[in-house]
This record gives sequence, C-alpha cells and structure tokens, in this order.
Amino acid sequence: RDFAVFVLSLLLFVLSLFAKSESNKLVTFTFCYAVTTAVADLFYLHRWKKSVYMSQKTTRIASTTRLYRKLHRWVAIPLFLFLTLIGTTGLLLGWKKQTGLLPKTQKGSNVETQAWISLDSISKVATAYATHTLKKSAEIDRIDVRPQKGTAKFIFAHHFTELQIDCATGQILAVNARNSDFIEKIHDGSILDFELNPNGEQFKLSYTLIAGLAMILLSISGFWLWYNPIRMRKIKKAA
Repeated sequence: RDFAVFVLSLLLFVLSLFAKSESNKLVTFTFCYAVTTAVADLFYLHRWKKSVYMSQKTTRIASTTRLYRKLHRWVAIPLFLFLTLIGTTGLLLGWKKQTGLLPKTQKGSNVETQAWISLDSISKVATAYATHTLKKSAEIDRIDVRPQKGTAKFIFAHHFTELQIDCATGQILAVNARNSDFIEKIHDGSILDFELNPNGEQFKLSYTLIAGLAMILLSISGFWLWYNPIRMRKIKKAA
C-alpha cells in the first residue's frame, strides 16, 4: 500500500508542477495526494476483503473436513470386521476357480443332446444318492447343465454338496463340496438365513443394506478427506 501511495503521489506531484501559481500548486498537490491516498485505501480494502473471504472459506473447508473425519471414524471402527470380511470373501470369490473353491467341471461321455437321458431320470439319480449315500436332504436347489461338457451339476438346498452326473449315462462323475457357495453366503450375509431361517432373507437384506450404506459413506468421506487439504493449499497460494 505504501509503495502504491508513493508512486501515485510522485506522479501527481509532477502533474501539479504545471500549475501556474504557488497557491494553485499547493492546492493541486494536496488534492492529488488526497485522491492518491483514497485510491490506495480502496485497493488495500479490496485486498483485505479478499483475504478475509479466503480465510473464511478455508475455515469452512476445515470444519467440513473435521465432520467427514468423524463420520469416517464412526462408520469404519464399528464395521471394521464386517467390511474386512466382505473384502476377504469377495477376493476369494473372484479367484474361486483358481483356488479350487469351485469344483472343476467333469466331462461326460457324450455332448450330443439327442443321446442324453431325460432330466427327470438324472434327477432321480441325484436324489437317491443324496438320500441313501450322503444321508442328507435330497431337496434340489438348482441344476446347472453344461452342454459343452455333457454334464449336469446338482446343487442341493440344505447342504453344500455338488453332484456332477453324466447326461448320457446317468453315472455320477464327481461328488464335491461347493465351498464357493458357503463363502458366497458369508459374503452377502445369507449364511444366517441358511442356518436359522431357510425360507427368509431378513438377515441378508439387513446385512447388505448396512454394509452397502457404510461403504458408500466411507467412499464419500474418504474422497473429501483427501481432496479438502488440496483445496485449502490452493486457496492459501491464491491468497
């Protein structure tokens, strides 16, 4: 500010020298100095207002950052084990074929569908094996037919056994535990429904709702915890 006043005063002083009389010179110089000081004060006031605005803006950002930090902590700490479990089981499910959690599909004797026996006949083989050999429930949850392999996979509703049966002969090719299904039920919370309430999905819906909202909140708060300090540094540099 002082430097600006000095420069403008010097310039207007030079202009005042062109006045004809000494009194006019004094009046002109005084007027010029007053104008110069007023202009410099306006400039200084503008800079001061800008500085105050920047300070208020950084204060608001800092306050918001503290709020996001508290939110991040309140969500992350109570749900730490659940979120870790979801991440771990999700990783295992992504690599289920490579880790052997999903049984390898066996190849049947004939891939021509015309040579296959009826699906009803194959189902009777599966239910008989589950009842008499495994001594477990024979209720079938789903049948996964693989035309390229000539094989039908039978997955049961109340246990994690998988039967692979030759679609042409009805011969049982493999009996495996579907560990991937067990991990999937842990992943989405339906393991509790499976054990306590097989006909409902209350636990699954509650679990996925809480976990989903928690991950959304953690993503949003985590982004602002990273970005707000960058915004504050930019504002301080601009000021």
